[in-house]
Amino acid sequence: MVGVFLASEVFDEAARLQSATLGFPAPYVLVPHPVQDRTDEEMRAAADGAYAAVVAAVTAAGEAPA
Repeated sequence: MVGVFLASEVFDEAARLQSATLGFPAPYVLVPHPVQDRTDEEMRAAADGAYAAVVAAVTAAGEAPA
């Protein structure tokens, strides 16, 4: 199964540690923080900005997260 998760950039270390603790090195992509206060337009821009990294993470199956 191939997958990737998104995390706010301030949670980079937490994402890395959780992945190691669970023994599941899932690839992830960091997005700008904060997320909850963004407008729909800002969220679309953030998604557009993360798109290439998400595709790269999904197509790099079996590689550890960066």
